[in-house]
Amino acid sequence: MQWVSTLKPATLIRRYKRFMADVELPDGQLLTLHCANTGSMRNCMGEGWRVWYSDSGSAKRKYPCSWELSETPAGDLICINTAQANRIVSEALLSKVVVELAAYETIQAEVKYGTENSRIDFLLTASNLPDCYLEVKSATLLDDQYGTGQGFFPDAVTTRGVKHLRELQQMVQQGYRAVLLFCANHTGIQQVSPAANIDQAYHDALVEAMASGVEVLAYQSKIDQQQIVLSHTIPVITHV
Repeated sequence: MQWVSTLKPATLIRRYKRFMADVELPDGQLLTLHCANTGSMRNCMGEGWRVWYSDSGSAKRKYPCSWELSETPAGDLICINTAQANRIVSEALLSKVVVELAAYETIQAEVKYGTENSRIDFLLTASNLPDCYLEVKSATLLDDQYGTGQGFFPDAVTTRGVKHLRELQQMVQQGYRAVLLFCANHTGIQQVSPAANIDQAYHDALVEAMASGVEVLAYQSKIDQQQIVLSHTIPVITHV
């Protein structure tokens, strides 16, 4: 996926009110960016970090510029705009990058399903296969204390995420295929696990879902200032 506009660098001053961030431009001017991330963004930002932003050029938006990437002191890039994960995966599905799902012929986005008023990120269908319900999660939390590139999801308690796992389990029980795909949008992440220390309920729900037949995949994203694309599969480890 190509960025919609050329990404520009800035230095992070602070993030506040969840959806806003103040940055300093290379010429010293200050700018407020829209931050499309409702999570804690743990380990994804720090005062003085370099960030990269896009400019929509829209006069209708109060904050026309959006924070897209963080650059860690170690040089890793993190896509903090969670809305990008579905776009990345959609492109990967169309180009058959996700080999486990390459046999499906049609892709529908944001389809209502289940009993809890949910929408599945993608419904995949093929004439000779059971329908596949695909949920996408953006994993950006890296805790690399052991040097293994250990990534985690979620970075904050997510009752919505637990609900999605229940819905996926129900699809399996009804004879469909259900898949959870972690999109590792941090170039330092080499494996993904549920963050039991942050949300034990999500960890337990994920383990239960896997035992019931929900498939869990993780793919690393290749990220730079020109594009972001799904690259290759990485391990999912349930107990760390």
